[in-house]
Amino acid sequence: MGSTLLLKVRICFGSPQLTSTARFLCTKDIKPNLGGRKMDRKNNRQTEIPNRAFRQDTEDGKSKKSSMLPQTSFPRSVFAAGTAKRTAELMKRKAQLVSEEEEQQDSERRTGTKTGNLQPPERPLSPAEWKKLRESLGNPQRFDIRMMKALFISGSELNIAKSLLTFVAVERGTLSYELLLCYLTLCVSSGHDDEVFDVYRIMRGSFPSLETGASSLFIKAFSRTARWKEAVEILQEVKKVYSPSTRNYGDVVAAAVYHNDATTAWGLYDELIGKGLSPHQETWDALFTGVKEKEGEKETGAMTESEQHERLLGILMYMRNNQIYPQQAVANRIKSWFESLSNQKWKAAWSSATPKGVCRCCGSELESIQLSAEEYQDLKDRVMTDVIQGKDVFKKTTPEELERFKVFVKRKPAFDVVIDGLNVANINKDKSKQSETLLAVVSELERQALSILVLGRKHMLTTSRSWDRRNMSLIQQKAHCFFTDNISEDDPFLLYATLHSGNHCQFVSRDLMRDHKACLPDGPTRRLFFKWQRGHQLVVAGYVVAGRRVRFQDIPRFDTIVQSTGDTWHIPYDDTEDRSTYEVPQRWLCLTKKH
Repeated sequence: MGSTLLLKVRICFGSPQLTSTARFLCTKDIKPNLGGRKMDRKNNRQTEIPNRAFRQDTEDGKSKKSSMLPQTSFPRSVFAAGTAKRTAELMKRKAQLVSEEEEQQDSERRTGTKTGNLQPPERPLSPAEWKKLRESLGNPQRFDIRMMKALFISGSELNIAKSLLTFVAVERGTLSYELLLCYLTLCVSSGHDDEVFDVYRIMRGSFPSLETGASSLFIKAFSRTARWKEAVEILQEVKKVYSPSTRNYGDVVAAAVYHNDATTAWGLYDELIGKGLSPHQETWDALFTGVKEKEGEKETGAMTESEQHERLLGILMYMRNNQIYPQQAVANRIKSWFESLSNQKWKAAWSSATPKGVCRCCGSELESIQLSAEEYQDLKDRVMTDVIQGKDVFKKTTPEELERFKVFVKRKPAFDVVIDGLNVANINKDKSKQSETLLAVVSELERQALSILVLGRKHMLTTSRSWDRRNMSLIQQKAHCFFTDNISEDDPFLLYATLHSGNHCQFVSRDLMRDHKACLPDGPTRRLFFKWQRGHQLVVAGYVVAGRRVRFQDIPRFDTIVQSTGDTWHIPYDDTEDRSTYEVPQRWLCLTKKH
């Protein structure tokens, strides 16, 4: 810290004869109101704080597109990465929903200019100047806290923040916990690690406990320095009170790898997985990067290269089992690691898949999107139990209606396709053409000689501007129809009929079924449902126009998941930040072993 601030801090905290009164000189009432939780001094707790330690290359990888990456265009699909965001932006532009006020708020968020009406000074101020500034603003409450936050948001120089601390120390004779925490945040974010060490010493010696935010900041800062083992000690203290965050583990794992201590790194990684936490992408980036840098050594921190090789392959299997996709920077690390294996000759390339599920690079056939008989039966049983017969199902229908529908389905032959009639009809924004739209879709499927079930509601049978009697009569001639009460929801009926008809049956709807997937009891079942959905859901492509054939988005034939045959690895990866959780990447890392 600067000499002036150090003098004030030493007066408040450092004098040997004042050791017993140090806590009195600091604010006793620790109520930072920052969402943190109080903790014992030796059992620190923390919140998640972004970690930028040891991954400059990773961040650069995010900001610059590799010239090696193919710029292939892909067919639009409701499940393709970025589709939801592009659709939302298009609808906003068409409807002109972005007001000038919203644009201004977006600009403020991007530039960080909104600082609670406090404009930070452009240079360090003397205590007298700070006092004058505060008075000119009407002596606002919590001036020191608000101004320190404004300095952080605006990215001001550290010396300005130091001068603010000096002003507060001179005026009050003490620095509050909350003010020091704000200053600590500024120091950590701007990489002033020596200042962090000073604040650590002061807060450890002056406050009976540290809340979660301070602990996370100290773990983050210490992890990126030569004093990284102190971060391990803080983490161990935290574990006595509660489970550390994923970010806390990741910071220390990265530090251990960087300092050539693989045993500590993998031990903490195992703890993270054992607690049911999902590692951050930066943690995987550090592990793959660290092994590459230490290649050629027989041993790294008491763990052999062969052992680490198996552990890294285990990360890929974890991604597969949890349907996680590495970000592009991590995919680059994985690619480099495979290429660095001197005893194995791997060829790596960026690729994509053909509509038939063949890798465009190596020609390998990717895993099928279709469920096995065992998977299908398991999914069917779970959906019937947790969605169709779940606790909330009768909020959407009645027991009598559901039973009537089950009898109806059993009496009919197995369907090839089930249509959510109201959902499909609403594709056309012109309400006078709803029945015409539904008829066009049914006619297209009938042309393919498919057995069709249309699910609708009883009001669709009442002649109106939207529901033409002749169109509805033709629909009932071309397809089996079941009309529920107007208060009922169609989705449980659609899922029941589709799953009951067999693994070949598809359904037509724009509904992404997220609520129903959420009703399923565990992650593996939800991932199985998503796989089944992508392989069975037909979505009308574009709008239905009179006189033109109805087109549907292609259903993928392959599963977008990390997969290996031993001599090949195919890893789908995120090359965009626009992917929603129900979308899948369109690009792949292809790895083939040379013989």
